[in-house]
Parts: sequence; structure tokens; C-alpha cells
Amino acid sequence: MRLMTRMLALALAGAMLAGCGHKDENAPLAFVPADTPYVSANLKPMEADARHALLVQVDAQLPAQLAQLNDAADRLAARDPEAANLLHALAASFQDDTVEGFARNAGIDLGGRFAFYGLGLSPVARFELSDPKAFDAFVARLETAYGRKFDQAEIGGQAYRKAAAGDDGVELVVATVRKQGVLALLPADPAPGLLRQALGLDRPARSLQDSGALADLAKAKGYQPWWIGEIDLQRLLPLAASGKDPLFTALFQAGARRESAKTGEPLAHLTQIPPSCPADAARIAARVPRLSFGYTRLDAGHQDGRFDVALASDIAQAFAGLKAEVPGLGAEADAPFELSLAVPMDAARRFWQAQVDAVAAKPFACPALADLNQGFASLGETLQKAAIPPFGDLVGLHLALDDFAAAPGRAIPRLKGLLVIASRNPAGLFGMAQMGLPGLAQARVPANGQPAALPASLTQALGEPAWAAMNGKALAVAVGAGEDARLAAALVAPAGDAGRLLRMHLDGGMYVAWVNAMVQKIESLPAPAASSPDAPGAGQLNALKARFAALQRQAGRVRDIRAEAHMDGDGLTITNQTTLK
Repeated sequence: MRLMTRMLALALAGAMLAGCGHKDENAPLAFVPADTPYVSANLKPMEADARHALLVQVDAQLPAQLAQLNDAADRLAARDPEAANLLHALAASFQDDTVEGFARNAGIDLGGRFAFYGLGLSPVARFELSDPKAFDAFVARLETAYGRKFDQAEIGGQAYRKAAAGDDGVELVVATVRKQGVLALLPADPAPGLLRQALGLDRPARSLQDSGALADLAKAKGYQPWWIGEIDLQRLLPLAASGKDPLFTALFQAGARRESAKTGEPLAHLTQIPPSCPADAARIAARVPRLSFGYTRLDAGHQDGRFDVALASDIAQAFAGLKAEVPGLGAEADAPFELSLAVPMDAARRFWQAQVDAVAAKPFACPALADLNQGFASLGETLQKAAIPPFGDLVGLHLALDDFAAAPGRAIPRLKGLLVIASRNPAGLFGMAQMGLPGLAQARVPANGQPAALPASLTQALGEPAWAAMNGKALAVAVGAGEDARLAAALVAPAGDAGRLLRMHLDGGMYVAWVNAMVQKIESLPAPAASSPDAPGAGQLNALKARFAALQRQAGRVRDIRAEAHMDGDGLTITNQTTLK
């Protein structure tokens, strides 16, 4: 019996240990407070093939980013040479122009876990290291480039570096804590409790790992565990408006000191925060409580993501049940580029007028939001104008391009495709067009969906023939030989489901054509006045060329891109799917 009791106790202890084993007390999420106002983290390290797929894309864009960084450093050199040297050194850390080269150089584990989060508003980045000594050496190289050593300090036996950020009242804290790197932006001379928590010496009473909230979010939204982000505006905005957050207070007071020195206004007056501000901030946050995002698929051939905007129920319900009668919004794309967009002006105008009326009835009392009151008043005037036809009758748009190419010697590219404008009054829309374009005065477009040729005087600049067609729901225009055959079907294409707001498709060939056209435009720009590559303007032009060279490489890898946006009872969801060659 005693042996059985011992075996049972051992089995129970083993089960308890196994149940706790999946939570690593040193995981970055174990240091994130459950009530953080923002976080971006992974629940587990990215799988090797997914990481490789992401790095290939990032590396394609990296030369352009480094060119921009070096250009920014060049422009900063005359005003702040130390900061310019720091930016140049950071750019030089990307060995072989790859993120892997940078990570190896800096001792950062790309296959590790990370978290970027807020202690209140103070941002903290915590990431796993492959080589802590290499990370310390990387920081030392940045110090050398900066021309000043960071201050060395210690708290609770933990060493760290710190550097003041000018006269902004804040400081950058850098530390190696066991096998993790820590970066934090804190108020200058932070309270010991805040500093200890940033370094991980003190744990939050309840962590995001304990609560499991990020894992629950991933499950609810279909986010993969490799990268998930959330911004809780119901926590963030009141923190900023209350004046009680340490980082906000430091930045706010530093700005007030500069303003006082400039204007002579008493500092005590400039640093007062009326009690109405937190309440107004909470009122705004209640309308858009939170944002979240993450990858939904990531491998060698796919990069899919999702972005969610939680909205107050009255906002979501105003559009979740709305079915915009836009031909093509509910159809699968078959053109190299297609964009269907719901623009239900009548419903949108009614909704926004209700918001204008609500602000007029109860204006924001916080002085910092005075411009918002004026903005809503101006919006009310704009809404009255938006009711005037043809804008007030607009329902949506559908654009399809079958061909696009830059034409040498011509300002307008060669186009083939069609545009459908959904309206509550297509005939009135065409009548307005006739008033604005005298060349259309003699055109006759029947309301039976059959195409009618447009006058050559209007289409000469396009270099292609054009037609128009119309029915009771939309007016359509087609450009390019043979495109008239598509008009009748385009006018009766399926409309979107209730709540659908956008659908887009872009294939790789069209993407390449767009980028090539932009590259040709950039190459035609005049060279900077001075011949020296260091002359003003040369750096910006080189950075622009590098950016579009990176776009060319990226476009060459894309098979197609799709995106969709819809509103449901919870709010707005935007998804995108990129398929790679």
C-alpha cells in the first residue's frame, strides 16, 4: 500500500510538472504585464522554412532600407555628427546586406523568441541571444561610432548601459540579462521599480504568458504563433491623457520646458492636464478599442496576413449588414489587376452625420482635443456637400486592367481595361460627365448595357478606342481594342456579400510592369546640379533608386497578391495573401 501511495504521489508530481513544463519562466512573454497597452511577440520560434521565406523578402528590401539609412545619416551629419556616425555604424552592421549577417554580427538568435511591449507607455524589447558576448561587442561598436561611451550602471546586481536622449527627458537602457538582450526607452533617472521591471529583475504580478491572452487572440483570429501584435487603445489612450504615465510625463514636461523657454509662459501652466482629458481619451478609445495583426500563413510559397480593427458595436453594425451593389465586388478576379471598392456614400454620410451630431451635442472638453471638435464641425459641412449628385449617389467602383505598359515618349501609359462606377443614378452621372466634357455632348449611351463608342476626340490621348455602357445600377467605360466585349458582363457581375468593402487582385506580371514604369520615370529625372555624389539631392536620388531596385527584385518573386476587407459584428478585418514563385 505504501509503495502504491508513493508511486501515485510520484505520478501526480510528474503530471503537475508536465502540465507546467510548457511555460518557460524565462520566455520573453513571462516578463510582459498582462495589462500591457501594446505588444508584438511570438508564441514560439518561427520554423526554419517560414523564417527563410520571410528573410528572403526582407533581404530583397534591405539594400533600399540601408541606402535610406545612410542618406539620413548624411543629411544629419552637419547638425549632429555623433548621431550620423551612429546611423552609419548601424547600417554597416548588416554584413553581406542580409539580416542573417546582422544577427550573426550582433549575437541575436533569429530562431529565438522575442517580445516588444509597453511597461505603461515605456517601450521594452526583449529578445533571445545566440551569443551574449557578441551582443555586448555590438553595443560597444555603436558606442565607438557614437563617439561617447554609454554610462555604466547597476541595480540589484544587474549591470546595464544607459544613454540620455538629448533634452527629451528620456534615456535608452541596454542590457544583457542571462541569454537575452533588453532595450528600453525609459524616463531619465527612472524609478527603481520601473527600471527593475524593464530589466526583468521584478516580474509582473500577472504576465501575458500567465493570462494566455495572446494565445487566445491567435486562436480566435487564425494568427500563426510566429508573430502576433495587439494595441489596446482602451489602455493606451487614457494612459497618455492622464499625465500619470512616467514616460509620457517625462516627454510632456520636457516639451513644456522648451515651450516655456521660448514663450516665457509659466511652466506650471503648461504642465497642467485638465481632469476632462482622461475621460475624453476613454471616450475615443471606446469607439476603436483595439487593433491586432499577425501572419495567418508563412512558408516558402505563401505570405498571408490579417489585420483586425475592433470597433464599437454601432460602428460595426452600421456597415456589417450593408450590401453594396457594386458589380464585380462579389466575383473572383480574372484580370491581371482588379480592384472592387464599396463606397456607399448615402450610408456613410448618414453614419458620419450621426457622429458629427454626437460631438456637437457633447463636445470634447479636453483642450488638447479642441481641434477634434472643429474637425467634426468641418466634417458636417463637407457631408452636406457630399450629398450633392453625383457624389451623393456613389455606391462603389470596380477597376480591371488587362494590360499596362509604359509607352516611350508618352506621358500616359498604354492601358487596356475597364472601370465600372456603381451609382444610384447612372444616367445622372453620365449627364454630369457630358456637362464637364463637351466632347461627350453628342454621345448616346443606352441604358440596356450595350456598349457605345466614345468620340475619338476624347480617346486620342489614350491612343486606344473607348466605349461606355450603362444599366440601372452602374456606368462603365472600357479602353483598348476588344474591351467593349466585356462591358455587358461587367455591369451584371455579382455584387459583394453583406459587409464586404474591398476585394483586390494583382498578378506578378502586372506588378512588374508597374514597378518598371516607375523605374523608367525615376531614371528620367535630372541628375543633381553638382557632380559630387555627396552633393545635396544625390543621396536622396540614390536611395530612391535603391528602393525601386529592391521593388523590382521583390516583384519578380510574386505570383499574385490578393486582399479583402469586410465588416462584421466585431469590426473591420483586412486580409492579404501573397503567393510567391
